[in-house]
Amino acid sequence: MAKSNKSKVEEFRSMDDQTLAERIEQDTVALSKMKFGHAVNPIENPLSIRDLRRDIARMKTELHKRALG
Repeated sequence: MAKSNKSKVEEFRSMDDQTLAERIEQDTVALSKMKFGHAVNPIENPLSIRDLRRDIARMKTELHKRALG
């Protein structure tokens, strides 16, 4: 079973800035590979693309909140 959104947000809040930035970078690369792979050969669960995109947005939001103070 997948993690709930609240547990994902708590996980992102517990990370430090450097780790969060690295995770955003890694997930962005993984998302682009996943999207390309899906265009060539449909993946089994296309909703995983949406979930990954939303996780990246959550991480970017947390990083932006920290930058604002």
